[in-house]
Order: sequence, then C-alpha cells, then structure tokens
Amino acid sequence: MRIKILLLILVFSLSSCSVLKQMTNISRLKFKLNGVSDFRLSGINLSNKTSLKDFNVFDSAQLLNNFAKGSLPVSFVLNIEAYNPNDGGGYPRQDLDIVDFKWRLIIDDVETLSGNIARPISVPGTGETTIFPITIELDLYKFFRERGFENVINLALAIGGKNPNLSRIVLKAQPTIQTPFGKIQYPGEIDIIDREFR
Repeated sequence: MRIKILLLILVFSLSSCSVLKQMTNISRLKFKLNGVSDFRLSGINLSNKTSLKDFNVFDSAQLLNNFAKGSLPVSFVLNIEAYNPNDGGGYPRQDLDIVDFKWRLIIDDVETLSGNIARPISVPGTGETTIFPITIELDLYKFFRERGFENVINLALAIGGKNPNLSRIVLKAQPTIQTPFGKIQYPGEIDIIDREFR
C-alpha cells in the first residue's frame, strides 16, 4: 500500500513539474505589431501617399463623395510578430501552437473590430519570430466621423500611408496555446503594440 502511494506521489510530482515547465515556456511567448500592408481606403492604395495633396482629383472626389454618403471603408493586413525564445538555455526547446487568438482592435483609443484567427499558428522554439496576418475590414466613418473629413483621411494615412505610425493601433488579444496537457488560455488580454514584445 505504501509503495502504491509513493508511486502516485512520484507520478504526480513529475506531472506537476512538466506542467510547470509548460507554463514557464508559454509565459515566455511574446507578441508585437510588425506592420501594416495593402492598406486601401475606399479601394485606393495608400502605400505611396503621405498627405491629402498626394491624391489625384478623381480619388479626392471619390473620398469626398463617400464621406458625404456616410462611408469610408478601409481594408488592410495587420501583421503580428510572435517570438518564441524556448530554444534551450536553461529551458527545454518547445514549439508552441496558438490555437485560439481572440482579439480586439483599438485605433486612437476607440474600440473598432474584434475577431479570431482562422487556423492554428505554429511558433517554432528556435529563438526566432513568426509573423502571421490578420485581415482587417472596417468603416472609418462609422467610428471617427465626428472628427471631420480631413482628420479621418489623415488617420488613414498615418496607419497605412507611406510612413506608417503604428502607435495609433493597439491589438488586445487573449491567446490559447495547445500543450500535451490540453489547451492553456492566457489569464487575461495582453496589449500588442509596435514598440516592444508583450
């Protein structure tokens, strides 16, 4: 009887140690905004534009007309960079699979969209980074119309123009990681920004 109890304690201890290592490795996974690509405002590519003066007459007329009608749709790809440093160095190397990534997009302190990834994302434990895209489609007019036409256009240019400024964006996310012991969800949301890994 004593031997059985000792074996159970040993198995539980080993299991707890493995779970602790898993949790440690997962806590080391970090994220940041990597960039914006293919930003389009009412179908107009902004990648070579820095100000309202860069729009031709036809594009300017289209934007003014759309704003007057109450619509300024934008679409772009927001690239997220995931860093998994679990390549050894005191920790066992461990690849991590993100199976759920609920997110909320904040632009200029205004919550806009929410969503999730369409498929799992593997982040190899090589001390390198993996970049995965999130496709964004929203109507800037819906969220920022009170700022006026020029300010809304400048906001779009600041995010997706020739010199993007991702400090205008925060992605709040709650990842869930697949482990041999099941799925482990982050206890709360993390703020993903462009300046540093979180």
